[in-house]
Amino acid sequence: MQSPLELLRTRFHPFLPPCLLDITSYTLHEDSHKIPFKKELLPLFPFGSTLSLMRGAKGSLPSLRPMKIGVVFSGGQAPGGHNVIAGLFDALQTLSAENELIGFLEGPAGILKGKSRIISKEEMEKFLNTGGFDLLGSGRTKIETIEQFEQAKVTCQKLSLDALVIIGGDDSNTNAALLTEYFHQEKCATCVIGIPKTIDGDLKNEYVPISFGFDTASKVYAELIGNLARDALSAKKYYHFVRLMGRTASHIALECALLTHPNYAFIAEEVAAKKMTLQQVVSELCTLILERSAIGKSYGVILIPEGLIEWIPEMSRLIQELNILLAQKDLSEDEAIQKLSQESSACFSLLPSSIQKQLLLTRDSHGNVQVSLIETERLLAELVSIEMQKHKQVAFHPLTHFFGYEGRAAFPSNFDASYCYTLGYVAAIGAIHKLSGYMCFVSNLHEPIANWSIGAVPFASLMHTEIRKGKEKPVLAKALVSLEGKAFKSFVKQRDAWKKEDHYTFPGPMQFEGDVSVCYAPPLSLQLENS
Repeated sequence: MQSPLELLRTRFHPFLPPCLLDITSYTLHEDSHKIPFKKELLPLFPFGSTLSLMRGAKGSLPSLRPMKIGVVFSGGQAPGGHNVIAGLFDALQTLSAENELIGFLEGPAGILKGKSRIISKEEMEKFLNTGGFDLLGSGRTKIETIEQFEQAKVTCQKLSLDALVIIGGDDSNTNAALLTEYFHQEKCATCVIGIPKTIDGDLKNEYVPISFGFDTASKVYAELIGNLARDALSAKKYYHFVRLMGRTASHIALECALLTHPNYAFIAEEVAAKKMTLQQVVSELCTLILERSAIGKSYGVILIPEGLIEWIPEMSRLIQELNILLAQKDLSEDEAIQKLSQESSACFSLLPSSIQKQLLLTRDSHGNVQVSLIETERLLAELVSIEMQKHKQVAFHPLTHFFGYEGRAAFPSNFDASYCYTLGYVAAIGAIHKLSGYMCFVSNLHEPIANWSIGAVPFASLMHTEIRKGKEKPVLAKALVSLEGKAFKSFVKQRDAWKKEDHYTFPGPMQFEGDVSVCYAPPLSLQLENS
């Protein structure tokens, strides 16, 4: 049963840039700009490395027969995913009522198992502008082995798919790049197209300004942080330690800091650049608490990116050693202390028992520590509490929070709703022109929708190599917070004023109707970077 707001949202029609209002007279053309490819990756992407950058331009469509397009959600949820499918569906139906959109169930596993169904107009109308991926479901199965590539090929050939659209993050689009090469080598007619999705905001580059879902998730978290700041001002006795999503990069923490003005916000990339130790991180917080106490303030809000713990040098070394040891066998806390190097053993011994246990949990699919399961906010709160015992006259009452899943399946913001709908149209144009091996993008997102433009960039040009499970593998490069970027510099200029004085701002609930500057605002960090 749909709530009143859900019903209202399904009636809202997302906007398209004017260039896409007549899809029959717009296309993607090769751009004269030459894209560099890393030489060491050329043998892995013999087809992808021959591709050119594509940009939107006026042009006519080729004569078409009825088409069949497959679509799949891959990885974690991000607000707006249903709108990508809605845009793809509407674009295909605009061209011909005989075109079919086939959705794979349960994520990439559905491709391997051949679990799919045709998406209908009635279904699409119910899911437009809704959060989550529940129209089809999702999953984290990776299509990366020759056997899996062959299964995927067989499925696509059985369904006679003209294109397979993969809606996913960096890992999913890496798999899409490898799948493209296999399909081309095997002369499979299905072209592979990627859509940039992740709330973390680390799937961005020269061509992709931001991945979809980032705007919505940041606004959801910012509302909650603003609520905590108002509570802190009211009760005047709690320090709120808030951990935010961001497995590798601190984009969400930076965006939320710019939106809410907390008393302190860590940016993991800065901590790494300064080579701050865990003790220095704790000392920074103790200094903040003592300075605020001196002016009669025993409360505050502190933001912590999820991946901070991996950016602290001695913690990074400890985690790397544990990844190697735990790849061989599970360890108890005592066994870990004995097997670790002297330096890492000393670091491990200083951690609270609860954090030690979390560091020894089951690894992720790459064999690495599951950072999302480590309660960094609790670690810092406990270590600060120990230090503050030296200052018994100072009141310190910490409360810990983790804002993660709350933002992954929210109603998409108007920005994300229209961005995703536009991406769906770009994917349709890519499928029509058989542009295999490309990730779709929308440019000028910091400007009004009327100024947006479209394009597609080869997966292969976005790759670099990383060590995964002890082996060097090609992966889509993650974008970290740039310490030279305008957004970070804006944060640096303001943050000292936020420490002692209460400059909190209260974004409130995300708005869908009303003033354009409120309801259609792109991410603040994106605006600052392009100011």
